[in-house]
Amino acid sequence: MDKLTVKIILTVLALALTGCSSSENEIDKVPDKSAQSLFVDARTALDNGLYQKAIQILGAIDSRFPFGPISHQVQLDLIYAYYKSGDAAQGIALADRFLRLNPNNSNIDYVYYMRALINISTEENLFQDLAGIDRADRDPEASRSAFNDFKSIVTDYPDSKYAADSRKRMISIKSRLAQYEIDVAKYYVKREAYASAANRARYVVEYFSPSPEIEQALEIMVNCYDKLGLTDLKKNAMQVLAANYPNNKLMN
Repeated sequence: MDKLTVKIILTVLALALTGCSSSENEIDKVPDKSAQSLFVDARTALDNGLYQKAIQILGAIDSRFPFGPISHQVQLDLIYAYYKSGDAAQGIALADRFLRLNPNNSNIDYVYYMRALINISTEENLFQDLAGIDRADRDPEASRSAFNDFKSIVTDYPDSKYAADSRKRMISIKSRLAQYEIDVAKYYVKREAYASAANRARYVVEYFSPSPEIEQALEIMVNCYDKLGLTDLKKNAMQVLAANYPNNKLMN
């Protein structure tokens, strides 16, 4: 048995044991206390990294006091707790609900930011990371959603304290989306579907510039136009490639 297989098996066992431990040590039912007292308990749980406990308490507040003075803050903390606990589905659902019901809330930028972070977290896969699998060819729907939320912050809330980080994350996501298009284009090249490959590559140049994948996209365009006998388009692509990447191998 190779080291990678052993590592994965040990990880599975560790996760299974964690699940058993959680079920054996269930958190006590939320006591009948005031919303403020429960909120203090929830914040203490959050501060100590007890996210499942915080979720239970915050959920109880949200259910028992849905229109209380701290209801919005409870929901914001609940979104954060779902994010930290890895419950992406619940976190996104609650963020969606908050945005729908509170479009003018002063913390809308935070909700967009958290929903984006939750979507990014779904791109992470423990077992594929362990196996060293490149996931760039997987449909990046979560990345697209995150990109759109970060863009909303930068565009609609430019003074938000989350705007600077959102810009940085957009650059990273742009590269991820561009790489997906490049991988699809390479697939079409293997299938000798050169027109489709060239269109995918052109899409990268038009919508994901600047990004590290632009050079690859231009190479694909040059090669595909050559295969298709489209001399003028090949010439144009070569000119763009030469102007931006003069040391590219196709320039020799």
